[in-house]
Amino acid sequence: GAYNKIASLSAEERSRGVLAYSSGNHAVAVALSAKLFGIPATIVMPADAPRAKLERTRALGAKVITYDRLRESREEIAARVKAEHDLPLVKPFDDALVMAGQGTIGLEIADDLAALGVSEAAVLVPASGGGLAGGVAIAMGDRARVYAVEPEGHDDLARSRAAGRIVANAPGVRSICDALMAQEPSELTLSVAQDNLAGVFAVSDDDVRRAMRFGFDELKLVIEPGGAAGLAAALKGLASRVEALVVVASGGNVDAEMFADMLART
Repeated sequence: GAYNKIASLSAEERSRGVLAYSSGNHAVAVALSAKLFGIPATIVMPADAPRAKLERTRALGAKVITYDRLRESREEIAARVKAEHDLPLVKPFDDALVMAGQGTIGLEIADDLAALGVSEAAVLVPASGGGLAGGVAIAMGDRARVYAVEPEGHDDLARSRAAGRIVANAPGVRSICDALMAQEPSELTLSVAQDNLAGVFAVSDDDVRRAMRFGFDELKLVIEPGGAAGLAAALKGLASRVEALVVVASGGNVDAEMFADMLART
């Protein structure tokens, strides 16, 4: 998604560098994409983001501006930086080009299902602002039922779909899924979710811990909390029975200490 957006900019726009805000995974993606284009990147990130995400973003050459996610608005900070330095903004989800890039995961899934001869499948995708899940759903079309999975207390996409309008999360609600704590979907992602998602599930922090443990023990994967939300929904049996169940595990950027603590609690 980040690369697709940056690739769409003109050479003059890219020469100024790019700006983004993110809890971590999009930050790393923007930093890496900017490095590949040989341009500077400035990323607004929460001060309490996992150390692994902060360090990786900086290691890729990006300038990181931290903020207090409980008291400050990343959008307002980014708006000030954008106005001061005239930088193109690469949003984490509220952008059709970002969503299209993220949706290429859906194309890969469709190719895999076709190679296996699968005709009926459900796809579980972690959701924050809804861009990844929406992009995958558009790419899959009628080839699978795509479900978004959110943390309990951050189920703004589910509540917004039910209300037919944007409904924000209550302020101050916390989750171990640091990558999935957007306050609300955008008009774009809500519209896509209404038209393309088969449903939205919510999972608890304990569900996510169990999924991380399962991923480590049975799949030999290190999955960060937000990335494990889809697997948590699968292990709870939330998706209807189908010929194939596909889980998008969208991230392994977790601090070693936190990951060890998660394993110790399950």
